[in-house]
Amino acid sequence: MITQKELEHLSELARLTIKSSEEGKLLKDLGKILGHFEELKELDTQNVPPMTGGTFGKNVFRTDEINENRLPKDRAVEQFPEKQNEFLKVPPVFE
Repeated sequence: MITQKELEHLSELARLTIKSSEEGKLLKDLGKILGHFEELKELDTQNVPPMTGGTFGKNVFRTDEINENRLPKDRAVEQFPEKQNEFLKVPPVFE
């Protein structure tokens, strides 16, 4: 179902390095996964109501409350190892 060329393209998009020794197993596993989706496409879902997030319509969010015990912002900034003005310096994510 998925070709070697498609696997190389997907790994390039995901910035993954796949060893040549792993390609065969990965192709087989992806084929099984895609095959399972093909089976699911055959199911009749005409009378099944759509569901998102698994909450079944009830609100799972809590109301915001003020927490008097939390660390004040200025003390939290003081404890951070590197900072510039009031900003916290972190290592770069992208180069």
